[in-house]
Amino acid sequence: MTETGLAQERTSSSETETFDQNITRSLLSAQRNEITEYVIYDMLSQSVKGAHNKEILKQISEDELEHYHFWKKYTGREIKPDRWKIWGYYLISKVFGITFGMKLMEKGEERAQASYGQIAKVIPAARDIEQDENDHEKELINLIDEERLKYIGSMVLGLNDGLVELTGVLAGLTWALRNTGLIATAGLITGIAGSLSMAASEYLSTKSEGGVQDPLKASLYTGSVYVIAVLFLIFPYLIFGNYFFCLGLSVLNAILLILVFTLYVSVARDIPFRKRFFEMAGISLGIAAITFGIGILVKTFLGLDV
Repeated sequence: MTETGLAQERTSSSETETFDQNITRSLLSAQRNEITEYVIYDMLSQSVKGAHNKEILKQISEDELEHYHFWKKYTGREIKPDRWKIWGYYLISKVFGITFGMKLMEKGEERAQASYGQIAKVIPAARDIEQDENDHEKELINLIDEERLKYIGSMVLGLNDGLVELTGVLAGLTWALRNTGLIATAGLITGIAGSLSMAASEYLSTKSEGGVQDPLKASLYTGSVYVIAVLFLIFPYLIFGNYFFCLGLSVLNAILLILVFTLYVSVARDIPFRKRFFEMAGISLGIAAITFGIGILVKTFLGLDV
């Protein structure tokens, strides 16, 4: 064989070896994901209350274990699960809800599935695993019955009203009063009164609709989220002395609350994040700017000097 032929053969052999190594890494990564998610779903199935959710989580965990054994046939290895990922998603699911935790994990899984197309060139049956991950497991996750998701509309109402009302009040009071103690006191009284008013309104509204929601629970979710928004916006005025600096921190806290809550809703409900975030942030900051201007007018024309 000529030297050129030998060189071409070495190059071809090298490319095949690299391709095989890439496929092997992808297979081992997929296998580890499956055993990790099996452990997560199994732990959650043992910790949740209610036979319905327990059964769904158990079924998903069994599917993940089946997928693990599928990949094992090709790798011939036993793979240990990712303990950090297990406890991370387990804690997220316990704090923010199973649906949120599982859908957040599912989004990470979508990135991992990008390698399935490459694997399927060598192992066509990998397409079935990908299809199962995309369809069957998503359907099962959507069947999970979680109370907090039933009242997510009430939480959105409480957060949105609390942020819009209180950012506006604090902006107006900051210019009109120019005293952090007075601003905090007036804002806290306004916030508590507003939360009670919103809770009562949500109770009456839910009761009149006669739906599946419990009016008392709906009012509690609305009022509780409203109070959380109030506390986040008020606390800078209880710590710092510069009222304009406090207003800036309150606005920053409002944006942070909107960011976190919008992320939660977008993941749990599979809705676009960007549009909802900018909509809520625009409304809250717009109202704050308007009421800040009203505070200037009130102080100027009424001649108030606190």
